[in-house]
Amino acid sequence: MKIIGVGCGPGLLTEQAIRELKRARSAYGSDRAIRLARPFLPENCAVRSIDDYKKLPALGDSAVILSTGDPMLAGLGYLKGEVIPGISSLQIAVARLHIPLSRVAVVVAHGRGHEQGMQDTVDEVRKGKIVFLLADPKFSVADLCSRLAALSLPLQVAVLENLAYPEERIVVGDIASPPLPEADLYSLVIGNF
Repeated sequence: MKIIGVGCGPGLLTEQAIRELKRARSAYGSDRAIRLARPFLPENCAVRSIDDYKKLPALGDSAVILSTGDPMLAGLGYLKGEVIPGISSLQIAVARLHIPLSRVAVVVAHGRGHEQGMQDTVDEVRKGKIVFLLADPKFSVADLCSRLAALSLPLQVAVLENLAYPEERIVVGDIASPPLPEADLYSLVIGNF
């Protein structure tokens, strides 16, 4: 089994990923991952949308699993098989904001663990880290910012939406008047940057 990161948006597949996609006989992924990989999959490749992630480990050794972004950043990298990294939203975010990766702590609050994600963000900011937070539409940015305001630190908040897509939007504000997401596909960068 190969787990291939297809990038967080169009045009972000690596050469290695493209080579592997061109050889695929069966590929599985979310609808978004399939759209990103489709131009490189052979015509005879059986492509299926994933409807039950619990069944993925049972797929054969020749299966290709498509993971949006990078499989090791809240993706499908937990599956057994060769992982081929992709260009992640983390990489795009720090590049757009000119932040060295060595200053960043990653917090995942996407689809699970909103409360833990908030606490982890507060803890990392206290340590002086810049937090890259993967969130989802149900995550309360306003609640997080009110918790962070209690730290009395000069913090900035960036909302990064639809990274690498034509409708990409990046808005930076401060903790007192943080920007709020307008799209479902977004991440946050929080800290002194």
